[in-house]
Amino acid sequence: MQVLRLNEIFGDLRKVIIGVVHLKPLPGAPLWNGDLNDIIESALRDARSLEDGGVHGILVENFGDFPYKIRVRDPETLAAFTLVSREVVREVSIPVGLNLLRNSAIEAASIAYVVGAKFIRVNVFSEPMITDSGIIQPAAPVLLRHISKLNARLGILADVNVKHAYPITRRPIEDVVIDAFRRGNASCVVLTGRRTGVPPSKNVLERISKLEEGPVLIGSGLAISNIDLLKLANGAIVGTFFKEHGDIRNPIDKERVSRFMEAVRSVSLP
Repeated sequence: MQVLRLNEIFGDLRKVIIGVVHLKPLPGAPLWNGDLNDIIESALRDARSLEDGGVHGILVENFGDFPYKIRVRDPETLAAFTLVSREVVREVSIPVGLNLLRNSAIEAASIAYVVGAKFIRVNVFSEPMITDSGIIQPAAPVLLRHISKLNARLGILADVNVKHAYPITRRPIEDVVIDAFRRGNASCVVLTGRRTGVPPSKNVLERISKLEEGPVLIGSGLAISNIDLLKLANGAIVGTFFKEHGDIRNPIDKERVSRFMEAVRSVSLP
C-alpha cells in the first residue's frame, strides 16, 4: 500500500483547487429518475466545465442520493457510481477523486482502484461522529488495511469534524488532526463549516495550520468574497460557488470557475 501525498497527485502547486461533480440521484436512491444516461451526460458537462475553468482536480460525489446511508452496499448504486466515475476519469486530463456518501470509504477506494481515480474523500476518518444517518465509526482502521490488500496507490482526503455532523467525544480538534496524519496516514485533512456552503472558522484554520502536521484543505463555503481564507490552507474543495448563480442545484458555470481561479492566483502569489 502507498497512500499518495498531495503533491504526488497534484504536483507542487501553492494552492490546490478541487471542483465537485455532484451526481444526480443514482439507482437505489429515493429520487432516482430512471435515466442513467442523463446522469452521465450531466456529470461529463460539469467535469468539462471544471477542467476548462482551470481547477486542478475533480471530486465525483453521489450528492443526489440523500438521505445518505452510512455505507452503500446496494449493487445497483455501486455499479452506477462506478460507471459514471469511469466516464469522468476518461473525459478529463486532471486527477479525479471519489466521495461515496455518507462514509463508504471501502467501496470508494475499491471503485477508485478499478476506474483509475487518484484519491478518495473520507467524511469520518479518525473520530466517531453523530449524523443524520446515525452514528458513524471512523473508517481509517479498516480502510488502510483494505487499500493495503489491494496494493493500491491512492490519496486520502480526510475530513475532521465534518459538516452535517457532530463529534461524540470532546477531544480537541488538534488531537484529531494529529491522529489523522500520524495514525491514519492521511494525505491531507479537510476542514468544513457546519453545513454545505458554510466555511470553516478562521480561528480553526489558524489553529490547525500552526500544527504543521500536513496539508489542510478548506472543504466547504469558500468563495471569492472570502478567498483570503485560502491563505490559511493548502487548497480547497469547491462545490456551491462553482454552480450557476451559486445554487448547488444548478450545473457548473465555467465563467464562475474561471473568475474564482483568477482570485486563487492572486492569493497564491509569493
